Amino acid sequence: MPVVVVESPAKAKTINKYLGSDYTVLASYGHVRDLPPKDGSVDTEHDFEMLWEIASDSRKHVKAIADALKDDNALILATDPDREGEAISWHLEEALRKRKAIKKDTPVSRVVFNAITKAAVTEAMQNPRQVDAPLVEAYLARRALDYLVGFNLSPVLWRKLPGAKSAGRVQSVCLRLIVEREMEIEAFKAREYWSVKAILATPRGQEYEARLTVFGGKKLDRFDLDNETTASLAVQAINSRDLSVKSVEAKPASRNPSPPFMTSTLQQEASRKFSMGARQTMSTAQRLYEAGYITYMRTDGIDMAPEAVTAAREAIKDRYGAEYVPGSPRVYKNKAKNAQEAHECIRPTDMTKDAAALKIQDADQRKLYDLIWKRTLACQMEGARLERTTVDVGSSDGQVELRATGQVVLFDGFLRVYEEGRDDAVTDDDDKRLPQVSQGESAEKRKVTPEQHFTQPPPRYTEATLVKRMEELGIGRPSTYASIVTTIQDRGYVIKDKNRLIPEDKGRLVIAFLSNYFKKYVEYDFTADLEEELDDVSAGERDYKEVLRRFWRDFSAAIEETSELRITDVLEKINEVLEPHLFPPLPDGGDPRLCPNCGKGRLSMRTARSGGAFIGCSNYPECRYTRPFGPPDAEAEASAIPPEGKLLGEDQGDEIRIFKGRFGPYVQRGPVTEEVKKPPRQSVPKEWQPEELTLEQGVKLLELPRLLGTHPEDGVNVWANIGRYGPYLKHADTTSDRGGTNANLEGIEDVWTVGMNRAVQLLAEKVASRKGRGAAATPIREMGEHPDSGGPIAIYDGKYGPYVKWEKINATIPKEVEPGDLTMEQAVALIEERAAKSGKKTTRKAAPKKAAAKKAPAKKTAAKKAPAKKAPAKKTAAKTGAKKSAASKSDEDTSDETTG
Repeated sequence: MPVVVVESPAKAKTINKYLGSDYTVLASYGHVRDLPPKDGSVDTEHDFEMLWEIASDSRKHVKAIADALKDDNALILATDPDREGEAISWHLEEALRKRKAIKKDTPVSRVVFNAITKAAVTEAMQNPRQVDAPLVEAYLARRALDYLVGFNLSPVLWRKLPGAKSAGRVQSVCLRLIVEREMEIEAFKAREYWSVKAILATPRGQEYEARLTVFGGKKLDRFDLDNETTASLAVQAINSRDLSVKSVEAKPASRNPSPPFMTSTLQQEASRKFSMGARQTMSTAQRLYEAGYITYMRTDGIDMAPEAVTAAREAIKDRYGAEYVPGSPRVYKNKAKNAQEAHECIRPTDMTKDAAALKIQDADQRKLYDLIWKRTLACQMEGARLERTTVDVGSSDGQVELRATGQVVLFDGFLRVYEEGRDDAVTDDDDKRLPQVSQGESAEKRKVTPEQHFTQPPPRYTEATLVKRMEELGIGRPSTYASIVTTIQDRGYVIKDKNRLIPEDKGRLVIAFLSNYFKKYVEYDFTADLEEELDDVSAGERDYKEVLRRFWRDFSAAIEETSELRITDVLEKINEVLEPHLFPPLPDGGDPRLCPNCGKGRLSMRTARSGGAFIGCSNYPECRYTRPFGPPDAEAEASAIPPEGKLLGEDQGDEIRIFKGRFGPYVQRGPVTEEVKKPPRQSVPKEWQPEELTLEQGVKLLELPRLLGTHPEDGVNVWANIGRYGPYLKHADTTSDRGGTNANLEGIEDVWTVGMNRAVQLLAEKVASRKGRGAAATPIREMGEHPDSGGPIAIYDGKYGPYVKWEKINATIPKEVEPGDLTMEQAVALIEERAAKSGKKTTRKAAPKKAAAKKAPAKKTAAKKAPAKKAPAKKTAAKTGAKKSAASKSDEDTSDETTG
């Protein structure tokens, strides 16, 4: 019985249904091996040798496959039909050969299918092949490049730019797109223009709308009416003249359907229509694919299998009638340069079944399937036939002319099923329907109105438009779009607000740094060219080691050049680069970098420990002026908290001020003096806007902690206060007591309104919820006193199995040893072994006065040696730990998307 391996249990379940009991179908749960996040995983000194490691959570899956091969001596690798799928198959074969699970006579084959249907799976099983070496090499090259960039560039960012998290080969280029778009928006200067519209009527009283196109005998351009005065003159010119219809022109027009979906267009349309993110779209599509409902969802291809085209045409005829089926099938040509990504388009596996017929329960899956089904049918339907009408109305002297446009749908065609969404709202006057209008008839003026407009900045990217732009530039591939777009959000470089992507301070700083010190590696052309080289590798036309050698030669030199950079130099360079954004010219022509608070220091960008950035004065600490990162905002600064604090008012003769502190805003009663070095202070809760804090709120905060009274059961005080994690109750003599019981309050206002009865109830619920946590554990076996050092030794049942305990040392009992059979000698040996590893002493601080205790010093010395030997290893670990997560932060690790 051959063993068939796929990525996910969902896919395994569907395939098992088709193959039956003659096969054992198992899941690898995505990638089984990866480069460990440590130095040397890609050895640049030895021809880029890659050291792979089986992930801890993958070992059991590899073992399950190896165990199955003991009984079934044949392996069929049936992972996804793309580069990632090929890589998983290669990793599995390599890992199983190392385990000697694959013997010399074990046949290993690779099968691929574009859809999980009985026909597709059966056909694939009849046409096995070997693992595609060029595809694997393309994967190896990508993974090595991502590791080398992530593992070497990210630490440079950490050292030179505090708060930065990571950089990636493609993620940084993608981030650059978003940052540059934001800078375009900020630099944009709106321009005013006007238009004039008129409501006209036919002699039969039917109204229609027209816009002014000719004024003063001249055809109007967009900015010809640039102010209200000229617009008013135009209105007067229309009102003072009689108008008649100069011409009526009706032209036939047609609209053809969009091609079927590929990965990028599916992500774009799901974002437009459902506001679904790239990751959510791909995850949902994967579930549909694994259920056998759609074809493979990572593709650059838009062609459709002939049998699918035939099925679609038949389904259209059955549902909508023969008139909706074109005379010949529509053919869509692939535009993908890389054949390995150009699978068939994303389409339903059964054209006759809509979402209702499949009875899909999950809402996202139902919506996405419906979208794919409609788009696929629409792409093979007859085009829509329209009639577009243009009516020109003017004065007899030719000084003014207006135009009305409209269209009528004569035959809806594919529009009956589907219409593609738009990224940005567009007003289209052509969609209006005009009444019957005849040439030469008069046009009555019912209403003439001028309208003011301003040019709009380019819109921020949505995930959909970002993927579209990446595709246009040749950056990324179908298997990586979702992970790249998600990574820059996960890193905190970009936030999504109302479906639009906005760069955070960290993202701006990273791009400013990379654009100056690693300019080549965030250039669009360089990244696209490298993608094409990797495509050549997958086609077997280029040596992947040569690609790596050429890249590493230049990249390692760029890394070396930054080794001597000082943080102050980096920040000053970023100040210089971002100066137009951070310090725009002042209206009075003054120095925009002169501190407005002290008038002496210069403003510059500074980084915060949290990773953000702010503008501060060079005269610190004498001047504590700061403002948010970004261009100055007069309105925000007027309400902002100045360095000397913002006066809220007076209470009982004391000034109440709000300050910006190191750990956030706080209110303070009275000034700091020699007599009162620490006046009463209280942090402002996160739920309150510091700039809008009132005197009443400030005084309320300074009354905290609030004493409710003494607990009726034990006479101990009960307090209400606001802490680091929000409002809470404390049952203790004082709020500074470390003991006692704390219970959360629901809202900030509860701190001042909660009564004793409610407080007692909340505290009792908190105690009850602990369910004995913290109580001393009961030993399952007491072994007696330690033979050398004294003190009881006992066996306990822990979370991870039984362990032996002496003093503060816990030692796990090996699985092969039964707790009941453990001897004292074995227990002492386990304790000493554990002590040596952790550096703890195996003697008590005050040893008992008996002969056995005299031996303790010798043991003590021995115990000390163990940690000393470990010290170099710890040092090395600490050193490599600084880089630990860099490699794993690469932007193209898509294993999460291939897992079920």
